[in-house]
Amino acid sequence: MNPETIKAVSDTVTNAESGGGAGWMMHHILDGRTLEFEPFGVIHLPELHLLGYDISITKHVIFIWLAAIILIFTLSLAAKAYKKSLVPKGLTNFFEILVVFVRDDIAKPTIGQGYEKFLPFLLTMFFFILVSNFLGLLPYGSTATSNIGVTSTLAVISFLVIQGGGMIKNGFFGYFKGLIPHGVPIPLIPIMFVIEILGLFTKPFALAVRLFANMTAGHVVILSLIGLIFILKTYFVAPVSVGFALFIYLLEILVALIQAYIFTMLSSLFIGMAVHQDH
Repeated sequence: MNPETIKAVSDTVTNAESGGGAGWMMHHILDGRTLEFEPFGVIHLPELHLLGYDISITKHVIFIWLAAIILIFTLSLAAKAYKKSLVPKGLTNFFEILVVFVRDDIAKPTIGQGYEKFLPFLLTMFFFILVSNFLGLLPYGSTATSNIGVTSTLAVISFLVIQGGGMIKNGFFGYFKGLIPHGVPIPLIPIMFVIEILGLFTKPFALAVRLFANMTAGHVVILSLIGLIFILKTYFVAPVSVGFALFIYLLEILVALIQAYIFTMLSSLFIGMAVHQDH
């Protein structure tokens, strides 16, 4: 590598680290150890280490906790309201609509008989992803579901529920035996078994990547459109950039709803395939 190339690479890295180029964009998208409330100030989060492992509290961790607190508080209020009256009103009515939607339009059609056992899990996933997505659309907010670590953890939990449900219903050996379709020629059974085993892992992988990519892409597009004003260094492009950014922002609201639905629906579908293998 010649000296000119080394200098160019060094300048690019330095520029990104100092906030130039695309560095400012990634700074707003990626996880961090500060909560920024510009121009009001910055909160530095503590660094924690346990047995040589970094367990520091980060920005996405804060918003995961915030999503959990919001859900516990609001759902507790909705549950208490049912003790006073079985007729839902206000907040209770809103949550009942979503719960009935997940039950009747997701769990029942995809799982079928025995869906009741998996409904609490599906509702938890749906509401957590939904609230996390919307928190990222608020001013000074951060989208925890744009972190591949968070979406991977959700996918792993879904994977364990899917496999656990299938094994409980069909038995350990019966579950893996049921992975092979009936009527497959004997020479193809080893190949089909390997393919089906790989399929068990590609399903949660698809769940994690789909949620992560969709929630990240929207923020990248919005920041890119706003960044055009500073890249082109002219106010004439501002109305166009802001207009398109506002359109993408409104689209992000729809995406936040859709991604919560898709993750829950696919998880429910995979549970149904594992539990009712004969179908």
